[in-house]
Amino acid sequence: MKGFAFDLDGVLADTAKYHYIAWKQLAEEITISIDETFNEQLKGISRQESLERIVTHGGKRNVFSVDELSKMAEKKNQHYVELLEELTPQDTLPGVKAFLEEAQKYNIPCTVASASQNAPFILDKLALIDYFVGIVDPKTLIKGKPDPEIFVKAAQLMNLEPKEVIGFEDAQAGIDGIKACGMYAIGVGNTEQLSGTDQLVDDLRELTIQELIHI
Repeated sequence: MKGFAFDLDGVLADTAKYHYIAWKQLAEEITISIDETFNEQLKGISRQESLERIVTHGGKRNVFSVDELSKMAEKKNQHYVELLEELTPQDTLPGVKAFLEEAQKYNIPCTVASASQNAPFILDKLALIDYFVGIVDPKTLIKGKPDPEIFVKAAQLMNLEPKEVIGFEDAQAGIDGIKACGMYAIGVGNTEQLSGTDQLVDDLRELTIQELIHI
């Protein structure tokens, strides 16, 4: 294996909690109740698709116009970005920085394949941005996860074929996208909820570059 493609939320940093806080507040404003169990459905997918799932869940799919939904999604994002101001390098998940440093020593390129349009901002707050050769811009995608497009683009940023890349994900939509393009898939975190992975770990401390490059 010659390169790594990482999801961000739940793999590199614990930012998923901020998504949940922002979505929950927005949902309450339109009298829809969501809980952490429902929030699992929103992991790994785009902002707009997340909102569509929320209004469908609340039985209000046809209540709002496309323009209203767009404004609501933007409002949620503004709240989310405000919450992200609290981020520090301490919010990096266990083992991440050491893993990225080891990858750098082995000259293994790393990319970020996240549905989050705030990925550059988040990585900067975490002091991780210099470890990555590229970040896939979600605005350039035709389809979101579980479509493999984002992971194909992540491989292209490293001038590699997907089969030469390992993808790291904590969401089922992401794992499905990784496998759909022929990458090796490592599930991170709430692994009992993931299927179709090639390997499952609680966090990156369980992995070594030496082992991965010989897969």
